[in-house]
Amino acid sequence: MKRITAIFLTLMLLFGLAACSTESGQSDIDTSSGNESTATDTGNGDDNSNEETEINNILVAYFSATGTTKQIAEYAADILGADIYEIVPEDPYTDEDLDYYSGGRADQEQDDPTARPAISGSVQNIDQYDTVLLGYPIWHGQAPRIISTFLESYNFDGKTIVPFCTSHSSGIGSSAANLHSLTANANWLDGERFSSGTTREEIQAWLDSLGLISNTAAEVGVFNFDTHTVLLNSGYEMPIMGLGTYSLSDEECYNSVTALLEAGGRLVDTAHIYGNETAVGRAVRDSGVPREEIFVITKLYPNQFANAEEAIVEALEKLDIEYIDMMLLHHPGDNDVEAYKAMEQAVQEGKIRSIGLSNWYVEELTEFLPQVTITPALVQNEIHPYYQENDVIPFIQEKGIVVQGWYPFGGRGHTAELLGDEVISAIAEDHDVTSAQVILRWNLQKGVVVIPGSSNPDHIRENLDLFGFELTEEEMSRINALDRGEKHDWY
Repeated sequence: MKRITAIFLTLMLLFGLAACSTESGQSDIDTSSGNESTATDTGNGDDNSNEETEINNILVAYFSATGTTKQIAEYAADILGADIYEIVPEDPYTDEDLDYYSGGRADQEQDDPTARPAISGSVQNIDQYDTVLLGYPIWHGQAPRIISTFLESYNFDGKTIVPFCTSHSSGIGSSAANLHSLTANANWLDGERFSSGTTREEIQAWLDSLGLISNTAAEVGVFNFDTHTVLLNSGYEMPIMGLGTYSLSDEECYNSVTALLEAGGRLVDTAHIYGNETAVGRAVRDSGVPREEIFVITKLYPNQFANAEEAIVEALEKLDIEYIDMMLLHHPGDNDVEAYKAMEQAVQEGKIRSIGLSNWYVEELTEFLPQVTITPALVQNEIHPYYQENDVIPFIQEKGIVVQGWYPFGGRGHTAELLGDEVISAIAEDHDVTSAQVILRWNLQKGVVVIPGSSNPDHIRENLDLFGFELTEEEMSRINALDRGEKHDWY
């Protein structure tokens, strides 16, 4: 849905109030060689469209040596929900190059104001960013010359630049001021220095102390019961209720998606293994609903992980809906990290807008997340009153990741029992709604997006009608007490 950007306007200014991190001296020069870009531009809007706005986007660009600046940049990008770009030298620095005060390459460059080390790669669509956080280590009291190369490579007119530096002892000093002449029409804000031991919590506390981040960041992951959407950490809005298409055959799937869209639903969940991506795409194209109003999720199955780039192209071709709103890895498997990185690349290329995981729990997430660059926007797991995941849900949500539940009615062979549960039935009777609606509303009030499957147009409409009643705390507690820890599928 609509990409949110105005939300982070104050965040941009916020970083300008104090934006410098700390590396550990001259030899703090990262020799990593890969450019990374995390697409999480965000803004603010009231309508439910996937249309991007062109204002108030943030880029965190950094050059690192030993990894200290990189760590600070990643903390900043994660907290702000910003894109991140690593400035990588075309000719990587060696240990000999970085030997401080030895007359090596780095020393020679810093002694030559005209030195401009070449950069490998470039920032895509620099025009979309209004604010750039620029990070670097301090070398000889100045920014490395490669920062000058970066600044002279793009037009920063009208943009706000917030420098941050890392240094064992040196402050930001004149390092930033000496860069101003390279971008005369940019708005430079004061920067700040952080030590090499700076933690994410310290960055978060620093941002919170400014009184801006916490209020804005709280919008991410919070359900809006007026618009029936949630803001993802990728900057897009997603409907909080929709249709799951598992087990729906081609024509059945087409008709079900059509019924959903005709009833006002806008979220559709499919997967490669379901065999119905083509039907979903056809229904979307035939619906007459503007593409930007519809949010389609699909998934790569583990047998696709080894050739994820090809699998992504296959999904795009089968759906044939211009782009994929969200792609998930269906469940853990061999090469899952590599497959996720292929999805990250597809985000950079504009083929996919948001990415996430399905059937990842606390242990799996703890191992997986440090290995990837883009924080998942969503984790989709089995969730229903008999299997509530009350330890997993908050673990995921606290990371700024939205939770989505499949099998909300218990799944194959268990639906009748769950819908007929006396506690749920009694609550449904009190509100003059169905047991299915109570279960779905219970999920929403727990912050869980719902995608019940159905081929019945009446049930599809019913499953969207969740906002004419609200469960009390006592009713929520009664349903919470039904938890058996009873998982109904092997994922």
